Amino acid sequence: MEKNEASSFSSFHAYVRALSDTPRRLALRAGSVSTSLEETSHVRALSGGGMKRSLRWYDLVGFGLGGMVGAGIFVTAGHASHDCAGPAVILSFAIAGLCALLSAFCYTEFAVEMPVAGGAFSYIRTTFGEFLAFITGANLIIDYVLSNEIDFVAVAVVLALTVVICYSTRGSSVFNMTLTVLHILFIVFVIAIGFSKGDSKNLTHPADPKLAGGFSPFGASGVFSGAAMVYLSYIGYDAVSTMAEEVRNPVKDIPIGVSGSVILVTILYCLMAASLSMLLPYDRIDPDAPFNGAFSEGSRGWRWVSNVIGAGASFGILTSLLVAMLGQARYMCVIGRSGVVPNWFAKVHPRTSTPVNASVFLGIFTAAIALFTDLQILLNLVTIGTLFVFYMVANAVIYKRYVTVGSTNPWPTLSYLFCFTLTSVLFTLLWHCAPPGKAKALVLGGCTLIAIAILQLFQYMVPQAKKPELWGVPLMPWIPSMSIFLNIFLLGSLDRPSYIRFGFFSGLAVIVYVLYSVHASFDAGEQKTLGQENIEMGKEYNVPRDHSLKV
Repeated sequence: MEKNEASSFSSFHAYVRALSDTPRRLALRAGSVSTSLEETSHVRALSGGGMKRSLRWYDLVGFGLGGMVGAGIFVTAGHASHDCAGPAVILSFAIAGLCALLSAFCYTEFAVEMPVAGGAFSYIRTTFGEFLAFITGANLIIDYVLSNEIDFVAVAVVLALTVVICYSTRGSSVFNMTLTVLHILFIVFVIAIGFSKGDSKNLTHPADPKLAGGFSPFGASGVFSGAAMVYLSYIGYDAVSTMAEEVRNPVKDIPIGVSGSVILVTILYCLMAASLSMLLPYDRIDPDAPFNGAFSEGSRGWRWVSNVIGAGASFGILTSLLVAMLGQARYMCVIGRSGVVPNWFAKVHPRTSTPVNASVFLGIFTAAIALFTDLQILLNLVTIGTLFVFYMVANAVIYKRYVTVGSTNPWPTLSYLFCFTLTSVLFTLLWHCAPPGKAKALVLGGCTLIAIAILQLFQYMVPQAKKPELWGVPLMPWIPSMSIFLNIFLLGSLDRPSYIRFGFFSGLAVIVYVLYSVHASFDAGEQKTLGQENIEMGKEYNVPRDHSLKV
């Protein structure tokens, strides 16, 4: 936003005056919501030039595959198998995939109705207001920036990819598609070699007979802990929703692109997990390099496969970085349109039709952050942030269906979301903290029945305020409610330090919002109101020249 006399940032005195007015501005702006029409018209126009609609469903599938099937699978599978689930890591990937698919349905409904680049930020802004949207957007950008561990050499790769995504979205798609196809071929090769070289005995017998055996040596809790850990490997499909503004036919292409990529990746991941579990007993799997270690431990005739895996993983690193950088730039672009960060980030270059300013800034920022990373810390931090965002989107899609702002009482829906969340949290705490036994099983069963009863009561008593005209989540409100439960349950599998770091970053986001964003948003709202008043005055006092000719 341009600085002017009315701006909260035009002078130090103006900023101090704005800070003194913070409570009133928070009351006005924090819960303010926009509409789908505003997001697709007025807000979108703030970028100047528009993003070119050049992507089809196969581009979106390619972006989804490229974003998800990165280097993460070559790390998370090892930790989840060795430390959490054992051979049942196959089920961990299936559960994480189901959770991702349910969230993907929620994303798809929003993206089809509101094909803008904002993704979850825009979805939350049109339902729960500006403050929660800002916290959601901040967590998403942090997740994208922190979801890779790279070194000094790879920093140059990040900067090079920044140039690619600034130049052309269509060109980025072709580049991503080429690397993704090569990466998938490597993965299929690894799966085939693993099944042909592996031994099904390893699915039930550890190398050390003193350790717990069976397909699920750590029990159901280990399977779900593994699912929370491997969920990092599914991060990336949500970036596809940020491409909605650049899709030729959103109604057809977005559902295929988002859901199709999640289904394909889930199949690939489960096959990779099965291959790994057959290659070695779970207690001999190297947590940091599971596939490389599995082939290196074999006969010399198979050690060359580890080199092939390294080459394939490098393609995955490039594609996941590319998609992450595309997604984070579009999130920042739309956050800039909202006024809570400088409008400079919202600008779309008229020649390339890409958000160049946001892309360059975040590319440099990502390269700088990448020099100071600790992988295990980042794995859990990124997972908790992503699960929180997916939880918010699932709540938002229910709220959007059952509440029309200004004409529907929101409290029955908000009460349902609160009660269902509380029941899910209680179930999760009991699952992880209560001692095993019949009493635990009975209490867990009681929580399940209560959750189902709450859902059924809500479905029976509260009618949907509106139904999507183009594409909607099926079995409403069951599927998004299941997504809410699964996201909360997986959140319960993460460790305490992860929550402390999440709280720290969320706290920083709140501070930024209170000290800067709410005031920038207030100024933008004042300018918008003034502009509307001028338009109304023009309509009242200005008579068109050809008015006398109209019948």
